[in-house]
This record gives sequence, C-alpha cells and structure tokens, in this order.
Amino acid sequence: MTPAPSISIVTPSLNQGAFLAEALLSVRDQKYDELEHLVIDGGSADDTIEILCQYSEEACWNHLCWTSEPDHGQSHALNKGFARASGDIIGWLNSDDRYRPGCLNYVARIFQERPDIDVVYGDYTWIDESGRAFQLRREIEFSHFILLYHRVLYIPTTATFFRRRIIDEGNWLDESLYYAMDFDFFVRLALDGYRFLHVPTTLGEFRFQRTSKTCTSPHKQLEEVNQLIYRNSPVLRRLESRAVRIFILSLLRSCAATMRYTEKLIRGYYFDRFRPCGS
Repeated sequence: MTPAPSISIVTPSLNQGAFLAEALLSVRDQKYDELEHLVIDGGSADDTIEILCQYSEEACWNHLCWTSEPDHGQSHALNKGFARASGDIIGWLNSDDRYRPGCLNYVARIFQERPDIDVVYGDYTWIDESGRAFQLRREIEFSHFILLYHRVLYIPTTATFFRRRIIDEGNWLDESLYYAMDFDFFVRLALDGYRFLHVPTTLGEFRFQRTSKTCTSPHKQLEEVNQLIYRNSPVLRRLESRAVRIFILSLLRSCAATMRYTEKLIRGYYFDRFRPCGS
C-alpha cells in the first residue's frame, strides 16, 4: 500500500494570540503521523511568542516549528513557510482559523486516490470571535470562469491543500499583494493548467473577527481583486476604454454569480447552511 503523504501546514502570524492556540490545537488534534506545522510570525507584540514557547517545549508538540522576525506582510510570511515546508502536501491555515477533526486524514486519502489532482478544496463553516459556528458554507465544483469573475473567492484557504510540486515548480504568492494574494495564486494555478478538485466535506472553520482584513477592508480587497481580473482576463485586458472594461466586467461578474448561485440552489446548499455542524 502507498504510504500516506507527509503534510506541512503553514500559518502566518501577527498579533493573533487571542486565537492562535485554537489554530495550533486544531492541527495537533488531527493526530496525523507525518505532519509538520510551520508558524511564521512577523514579530508579534502580544502573547503569541509565549504561547509558541509554551507549546513547543512539550513532547506532544514535536511537529511544531516556528520563527518570529519582522517580515514584509502576510504573502512574504507564507512564502517563507512554503519554502521551508517539507511535506508532500501543503495547507495554509491563518492564525485565527481552525481545521475540523479528521480533516488531514481525509485530505491525504483524496490525494492518494487522485494522483491527477493538484489542489483539493472542501467546504467550511463561518465562526465568530468566540469560536461559535454560525453558518455552513458548502461550495461548488471547480469553474475557472467563476473563479476569475465572481466577487467571492469560493476556494477558501482554510479548507484548501495543494501538492508540494506546485511550489517546487516556482509558483509563489505575489508579495506585492496585501488582500487578494489567495485569489491571484489560485487564478494563476488554474491558468497554468493545475487541476482542482472540490470535495463535499467540511474541512475548516473561517473566523470573522474585528481585526481581520475581511472585516476591516473589504473595499480594498475588492480593488485588488479587480486589478488582478483586468490583468488575467483574456477579454478585459484587450479593452482600452476604462468605461467599457467596467461595463464588461459587470456583465461577466453577473454571469459568474448566477452560475454559482444556481449550482448551489440546485444542489440544495441553501437549505442546510444554518446547520453548520453537519458535513
């Protein structure tokens, strides 16, 4: 039987001590044998370092490796973690998010069964600051068109894993991006022909909390996304008129939204979205 793939989880961190322990525990409690968890801290001034020191001194935390030094932002921290990761499979878990129990064993099995697949993403829940799940987010099958043009990135990093070879082949996050580095990363992978697979299982938990970029700067995130769409769209980048580009993008975005919402409706995803404990 083929040995289970090794897995590396990379967590960028900066002053998220209030949530970091939950992220760390959600990885440790997977009880996955071939595991490393790389926490790349940007020089936190809260209790983050105390938490990391405390856990890393205990025998059951041999999988945890961490550094703390100034960096150039989240994308830079993640790239440092990806470069150090030794696993066959890499996951990206932000320091305020969590994995669901059994996530890593499930993902490892999918990658073993599907050697043709490069990126696996699943469903996830939204949780509040206290960790209470309040909505289940079940996602659609992969669509390059919807990925590129929809306002919402439907591939959630907290429930996404990819093969190490993606990094080995030179695919890094764009460190000039502050809000939409995940969108840009997945779009570029799709354009380069890497294969994505959606699995209908709840893998992670995405936290809404007051200091997150999602909550503090949604308009800036959308601005970055729009710039990336103009850069990557074979339709929009040929248009010289700004007004025409905005109009065509609006039409394409409406089509993408209709396609996504229709698929979710047909699959019955809206009927159980407020029962987040289910898989």
